[in-house]
Amino acid sequence: MVFVASSEFETAAAAQAAALGADPARVFVPHPIQDRTDDELRALADGAIASLRAALSP
Repeated sequence: MVFVASSEFETAAAAQAAALGADPARVFVPHPIQDRTDDELRALADGAIASLRAALSP
């Protein structure tokens, strides 16, 4: 399992994981997301691929 969110939510993700007794892999992309163009979002996704692959690999 991998949790993906923008960097604004790093602290909240850690708190929620602790409250649930879970420790999922976490990948964060730069914040904000909503004001980005399609090309900017693709660039964020491209930048996260290596981290996502590492988090999903055993």
